[in-house]
Amino acid sequence: MLSKSQIKLITSLKQKKYRLQHGLFVAEGFKTIKELLQSHFILHGLYTTETFNIDAKEAFLISEADLKRISFLSTPNMALAVFKIPEPKPIDESKLIVALDAVRDPGNLGTIIRLCDWFGISDLVCSRETVDCFNPKVIQATMGSITRVNINYVDLEIFLKETDMPSYGAFMEGEVVYNKVLGDRGVLVMGNEANGISKAIETLIQEKISIPRFGKTKATESLNVATATAILLSEFKRR
Repeated sequence: MLSKSQIKLITSLKQKKYRLQHGLFVAEGFKTIKELLQSHFILHGLYTTETFNIDAKEAFLISEADLKRISFLSTPNMALAVFKIPEPKPIDESKLIVALDAVRDPGNLGTIIRLCDWFGISDLVCSRETVDCFNPKVIQATMGSITRVNINYVDLEIFLKETDMPSYGAFMEGEVVYNKVLGDRGVLVMGNEANGISKAIETLIQEKISIPRFGKTKATESLNVATATAILLSEFKRR
């Protein structure tokens, strides 16, 4: 049976300020938890309604009722684990990286982390206005890919000013990406869901690129930021 203090700690981790205060985050579901257990992430506590193949003092068998008390899901998925937030590694500026300018939706960030993993992008740089990568919804959406992508939160303006990497930004009015010569080293900047790349960041971008619309009416306003990231990364890697 879970203690009141355990329940209070786990449920508090839904909020960013408590994740930062305790240096902990929550992951749910067997697949995601197994990915995290096989990585460099350090387990703080594992709570499951079924026997989990792990021999650790941090593992606890609990009731379904207790799992419902601590789960952030409407339908709890048999297991919840708490992990320590790892320290990010230095950014590797020798190859292509992705940078996010105030991406707010947890599902979008989680999908972009998975895309980075899929396309072999080892570093993701996020502005401080971007949603926290240890948000439970982000962790859920990454499906374990967060273990293979190094994520740093930075002042994006300062980062772009100081790096010697070529910078590419996704804009509606940019040059069609299929016509561009793309390098294997650089920063691909993706913008906010509603407003795109901010004006301050726009002034620091060297190459504006776009994904052309092929529909007859060309009435579609824009692509989802995760979808656009997938198309652009595919084009960078295809070259």
